[in-house]
Amino acid sequence: MLDFLLHVDPLYVLSGILVGGLVGMTGVGGGSLMTPILVLLFGMHPATAVGTDLIYASLTKASGSIVHGYNRTVDWRVVGRLALGSIPATALTIAALYFMDVDGKATQLLITRVLGFALLFTAFSLLIRKPLMRWYMDHVPEMHPDRVRKLTILTGATLGVLVSLSSVGAGAIGVTALVFLYPKMEARRIVGSDIAHAVPLTLIAGLGHASLGLINWHVLSSLLVGSIPAIIVMSIVSARASDTAVRVTLAIVLIAVCIRFWFA
Repeated sequence: MLDFLLHVDPLYVLSGILVGGLVGMTGVGGGSLMTPILVLLFGMHPATAVGTDLIYASLTKASGSIVHGYNRTVDWRVVGRLALGSIPATALTIAALYFMDVDGKATQLLITRVLGFALLFTAFSLLIRKPLMRWYMDHVPEMHPDRVRKLTILTGATLGVLVSLSSVGAGAIGVTALVFLYPKMEARRIVGSDIAHAVPLTLIAGLGHASLGLINWHVLSSLLVGSIPAIIVMSIVSARASDTAVRVTLAIVLIAVCIRFWFA
Protein backbone atom coordinates (compact mmCIF):
# COMPACT_ATOMS: atom_id res chain seq x y z
CA MET A 1 0.00 0.00 0.00
CA LEU A 2 2.79 2.41 0.92
CA ASP A 3 4.64 1.60 -2.30
CA PHE A 4 1.47 2.35 -4.30
CA LEU A 5 0.99 5.72 -2.59
CA LEU A 6 4.60 6.68 -3.28
CA HIS A 7 3.99 6.19 -7.01
CA VAL A 8 0.79 8.24 -7.11
CA ASP A 9 1.29 11.45 -9.07
CA PRO A 10 -0.53 14.38 -7.40
CA LEU A 11 -1.08 16.22 -10.70
CA TYR A 12 -2.91 13.25 -12.17
CA VAL A 13 -4.86 12.85 -8.92
CA LEU A 14 -5.93 16.50 -9.20
CA SER A 15 -7.02 15.93 -12.81
CA GLY A 16 -9.03 12.93 -11.67
CA ILE A 17 -10.70 15.02 -8.97
CA LEU A 18 -11.65 17.80 -11.41
CA VAL A 19 -13.01 15.52 -14.14
CA GLY A 20 -14.55 13.04 -11.72
CA GLY A 21 -16.32 15.85 -9.92
CA LEU A 22 -17.72 17.20 -13.18
CA VAL A 23 -18.98 13.77 -14.24
CA GLY A 24 -20.58 13.28 -10.83
CA MET A 25 -22.33 16.64 -11.14
CA THR A 26 -23.51 16.51 -14.76
CA GLY A 27 -23.08 12.96 -16.05
CA VAL A 28 -20.99 14.15 -19.00
CA GLY A 29 -17.51 15.50 -19.61
CA GLY A 30 -15.41 12.45 -18.73
CA GLY A 31 -13.85 11.52 -22.06
CA SER A 32 -14.34 14.97 -23.56
CA LEU A 33 -12.12 16.52 -20.88
CA MET A 34 -9.81 13.75 -19.67
CA THR A 35 -8.33 12.85 -23.06
CA PRO A 36 -7.55 16.51 -23.96
CA ILE A 37 -5.99 16.98 -20.51
CA LEU A 38 -3.72 13.96 -21.01
CA VAL A 39 -2.70 15.09 -24.50
CA LEU A 40 -2.46 18.87 -24.14
CA LEU A 41 -1.32 19.26 -20.53
CA PHE A 42 0.73 16.11 -19.98
CA GLY A 43 1.99 15.53 -23.54
CA MET A 44 0.73 11.95 -23.76
CA HIS A 45 0.53 10.28 -27.19
CA PRO A 46 -3.11 10.65 -28.42
CA ALA A 47 -3.60 6.91 -28.89
CA THR A 48 -2.32 6.17 -25.37
CA ALA A 49 -4.44 8.97 -23.92
CA VAL A 50 -7.56 7.54 -25.56
CA GLY A 51 -6.82 4.02 -24.32
CA THR A 52 -6.08 5.16 -20.78
CA ASP A 53 -9.22 7.27 -20.67
CA LEU A 54 -11.37 4.37 -21.92
CA ILE A 55 -10.38 2.11 -19.02
CA TYR A 56 -10.73 5.10 -16.67
CA ALA A 57 -14.27 5.75 -17.96
CA SER A 58 -15.35 2.12 -17.69
CA LEU A 59 -14.25 1.86 -14.07
CA THR A 60 -15.69 5.21 -12.95
CA LYS A 61 -19.04 4.72 -14.70
CA ALA A 62 -19.43 1.17 -13.40
CA SER A 63 -20.44 2.49 -9.98
CA GLY A 64 -23.04 4.76 -11.56
CA SER A 65 -24.40 1.84 -13.55
CA ILE A 66 -24.78 -0.24 -10.37
CA VAL A 67 -26.71 2.57 -8.67
CA HIS A 68 -29.03 3.06 -11.65
CA GLY A 69 -29.56 -0.68 -11.94
CA TYR A 70 -30.45 -0.92 -8.27
CA ASN A 71 -32.92 1.95 -8.64
CA ARG A 72 -34.40 0.34 -11.77
CA THR A 73 -33.61 3.38 -13.93
CA VAL A 74 -32.01 1.35 -16.72
CA ASP A 75 -33.95 0.20 -19.79
CA TRP A 76 -32.03 -2.97 -20.61
CA ARG A 77 -33.85 -3.33 -23.92
CA VAL A 78 -32.37 -0.01 -25.06
CA VAL A 79 -28.95 -0.99 -23.68
CA GLY A 80 -29.12 -4.23 -25.66
CA ARG A 81 -29.98 -2.40 -28.87
CA LEU A 82 -27.12 0.05 -28.42
CA ALA A 83 -24.70 -2.78 -27.65
CA LEU A 84 -25.87 -4.69 -30.73
CA GLY A 85 -24.44 -1.85 -32.80
CA SER A 86 -21.54 -0.67 -30.65
CA ILE A 87 -19.78 -3.96 -29.84
CA PRO A 88 -19.20 -5.07 -33.47
CA ALA A 89 -18.27 -1.49 -34.45
CA THR A 90 -15.81 -1.29 -31.57
CA ALA A 91 -14.22 -4.61 -32.53
CA LEU A 92 -13.82 -3.52 -36.15
CA THR A 93 -12.34 -0.17 -35.14
CA ILE A 94 -9.80 -1.79 -32.81
CA ALA A 95 -8.91 -4.27 -35.58
CA ALA A 96 -8.32 -1.35 -37.95
CA LEU A 97 -6.01 0.28 -35.40
CA TYR A 98 -4.17 -3.03 -35.06
CA PHE A 99 -3.31 -3.08 -38.75
CA MET A 100 -2.32 0.59 -38.72
CA ASP A 101 0.86 2.04 -37.25
CA VAL A 102 -0.50 3.50 -34.01
CA ASP A 103 2.73 5.44 -33.50
CA GLY A 104 2.76 6.80 -37.05
CA LYS A 105 1.94 10.38 -37.94
CA ALA A 106 -1.05 9.39 -40.09
CA THR A 107 -2.72 7.47 -37.25
CA GLN A 108 -1.95 10.22 -34.75
CA LEU A 109 -3.45 12.79 -37.13
CA LEU A 110 -6.56 10.62 -37.59
CA ILE A 111 -7.10 10.28 -33.85
CA THR A 112 -6.61 13.99 -33.13
CA ARG A 113 -8.98 14.99 -35.95
CA VAL A 114 -11.65 12.53 -34.82
CA LEU A 115 -11.15 13.74 -31.27
CA GLY A 116 -11.61 17.34 -32.39
CA PHE A 117 -14.79 16.44 -34.29
CA ALA A 118 -16.15 14.49 -31.32
CA LEU A 119 -15.47 17.41 -28.96
CA LEU A 120 -17.25 19.84 -31.28
CA PHE A 121 -20.22 17.48 -31.67
CA THR A 122 -20.39 17.04 -27.90
CA ALA A 123 -20.31 20.81 -27.34
CA PHE A 124 -23.03 21.25 -29.96
CA SER A 125 -25.16 18.60 -28.23
CA LEU A 126 -24.78 20.32 -24.87
CA LEU A 127 -25.62 23.81 -26.17
CA ILE A 128 -28.73 23.11 -28.24
CA ARG A 129 -30.21 19.98 -26.66
CA LYS A 130 -33.13 21.70 -24.95
CA PRO A 131 -34.27 24.06 -27.77
CA LEU A 132 -33.75 21.34 -30.37
CA MET A 133 -35.79 18.94 -28.26
CA ARG A 134 -38.66 21.44 -28.06
CA TRP A 135 -38.61 21.89 -31.85
CA TYR A 136 -38.44 18.12 -32.35
CA MET A 137 -41.47 17.46 -30.15
CA ASP A 138 -43.51 20.14 -31.98
CA HIS A 139 -42.64 19.21 -35.57
CA VAL A 140 -41.55 15.57 -35.82
CA PRO A 141 -44.21 12.84 -35.59
CA GLU A 142 -43.65 9.75 -33.45
CA MET A 143 -41.55 7.15 -35.25
CA HIS A 144 -42.51 3.54 -35.88
CA PRO A 145 -41.05 1.19 -33.22
CA ASP A 146 -39.15 -0.82 -35.83
CA ARG A 147 -37.48 2.35 -37.12
CA VAL A 148 -36.61 3.38 -33.57
CA ARG A 149 -34.98 -0.02 -33.01
CA LYS A 150 -32.88 0.27 -36.20
CA LEU A 151 -31.83 3.84 -35.42
CA THR A 152 -30.86 2.82 -31.87
CA ILE A 153 -28.60 0.08 -33.25
CA LEU A 154 -27.12 2.59 -35.72
CA THR A 155 -26.53 5.02 -32.85
CA GLY A 156 -24.68 2.30 -30.96
CA ALA A 157 -22.50 1.57 -34.00
CA THR A 158 -21.68 5.25 -34.42
CA LEU A 159 -20.76 5.55 -30.75
CA GLY A 160 -18.63 2.40 -31.03
CA VAL A 161 -16.45 3.92 -33.75
CA LEU A 162 -16.34 7.39 -32.22
CA VAL A 163 -15.57 6.27 -28.68
CA SER A 164 -12.96 3.71 -29.79
CA LEU A 165 -11.04 6.38 -31.71
CA SER A 166 -11.49 9.34 -29.38
CA SER A 167 -13.00 8.09 -26.04
CA VAL A 168 -15.52 10.94 -26.48
CA GLY A 169 -19.25 10.79 -27.06
CA ALA A 170 -20.65 8.03 -24.86
CA GLY A 171 -22.16 10.59 -22.46
CA ALA A 172 -23.44 13.79 -24.09
CA ILE A 173 -23.91 12.44 -27.63
CA GLY A 174 -25.40 9.16 -26.43
CA VAL A 175 -27.90 10.87 -24.14
CA THR A 176 -28.88 13.39 -26.83
CA ALA A 177 -29.55 10.61 -29.34
CA LEU A 178 -31.67 8.65 -26.86
CA VAL A 179 -33.70 11.76 -25.99
CA PHE A 180 -34.76 12.07 -29.63
CA LEU A 181 -35.32 8.36 -30.17
CA TYR A 182 -37.29 7.85 -26.93
CA PRO A 183 -38.97 11.21 -26.17
CA LYS A 184 -41.50 9.63 -23.79
CA MET A 185 -38.88 7.91 -21.65
CA GLU A 186 -38.08 9.43 -18.25
CA ALA A 187 -34.88 11.47 -18.22
CA ARG A 188 -33.39 9.41 -15.40
CA ARG A 189 -33.97 6.20 -17.37
CA ILE A 190 -32.29 7.72 -20.43
CA VAL A 191 -29.27 8.73 -18.35
CA GLY A 192 -29.20 5.36 -16.58
CA SER A 193 -29.44 3.43 -19.85
CA ASP A 194 -26.70 5.52 -21.44
CA ILE A 195 -24.37 5.01 -18.47
CA ALA A 196 -25.07 1.27 -18.41
CA HIS A 197 -24.23 1.01 -22.11
CA ALA A 198 -21.09 3.14 -21.70
CA VAL A 199 -19.56 0.64 -19.27
CA PRO A 200 -19.20 -2.35 -21.66
CA LEU A 201 -18.52 -0.03 -24.60
CA THR A 202 -15.58 1.72 -22.95
CA LEU A 203 -14.36 -1.49 -21.31
CA ILE A 204 -14.24 -3.45 -24.59
CA ALA A 205 -12.65 -0.53 -26.41
CA GLY A 206 -10.20 -0.02 -23.54
CA LEU A 207 -9.19 -3.69 -23.48
CA GLY A 208 -8.64 -3.48 -27.22
CA HIS A 209 -6.30 -0.53 -26.69
CA ALA A 210 -4.61 -2.45 -23.86
CA SER A 211 -3.89 -5.34 -26.25
CA LEU A 212 -2.14 -2.81 -28.47
CA GLY A 213 -0.06 -1.54 -25.53
CA LEU A 214 -1.87 1.79 -25.45
CA ILE A 215 -2.60 2.07 -21.71
CA ASN A 216 -0.52 3.98 -19.18
CA TRP A 217 -1.36 2.02 -16.02
CA HIS A 218 0.56 4.34 -13.68
CA VAL A 219 -1.39 7.36 -14.88
CA LEU A 220 -4.65 5.40 -14.75
CA SER A 221 -4.18 4.46 -11.09
CA SER A 222 -3.40 8.06 -10.13
CA LEU A 223 -6.49 9.33 -11.96
CA LEU A 224 -8.74 6.84 -10.20
CA VAL A 225 -7.39 7.84 -6.78
CA GLY A 226 -8.79 11.31 -7.41
CA SER A 227 -11.87 10.57 -9.49
CA ILE A 228 -13.65 7.91 -7.45
CA PRO A 229 -14.10 9.97 -4.24
CA ALA A 230 -14.82 13.08 -6.32
CA ILE A 231 -17.63 11.33 -8.21
CA ILE A 232 -19.20 10.15 -4.96
CA VAL A 233 -19.05 13.59 -3.32
CA MET A 234 -20.26 15.58 -6.34
CA SER A 235 -23.08 13.13 -7.02
CA ILE A 236 -24.40 14.01 -3.57
CA VAL A 237 -24.27 17.79 -4.13
CA SER A 238 -25.29 17.75 -7.80
CA ALA A 239 -28.82 18.98 -7.09
CA ARG A 240 -27.44 22.38 -6.04
CA ALA A 241 -25.72 23.07 -9.37
CA SER A 242 -27.25 25.02 -12.25
CA ASP A 243 -27.50 22.52 -15.10
CA THR A 244 -27.61 25.24 -17.76
CA ALA A 245 -24.54 27.06 -16.41
CA VAL A 246 -22.54 23.84 -16.22
CA ARG A 247 -23.54 22.71 -19.73
CA VAL A 248 -22.74 26.08 -21.34
CA THR A 249 -19.40 26.37 -19.55
CA LEU A 250 -18.42 22.85 -20.52
CA ALA A 251 -19.47 23.46 -24.13
CA ILE A 252 -17.30 26.61 -24.37
CA VAL A 253 -14.31 24.74 -22.95
CA LEU A 254 -14.82 21.88 -25.43
CA ILE A 255 -15.00 24.25 -28.40
CA ALA A 256 -11.71 25.88 -27.33
CA VAL A 257 -10.06 22.48 -26.94
CA CYS A 258 -11.47 21.38 -30.30
CA ILE A 259 -9.87 24.37 -32.03
CA ARG A 260 -6.59 23.57 -30.29
CA PHE A 261 -6.64 20.01 -31.67
CA TRP A 262 -7.56 20.99 -35.21
CA PHE A 263 -4.83 23.62 -35.47
CA ALA A 264 -2.17 21.74 -33.48
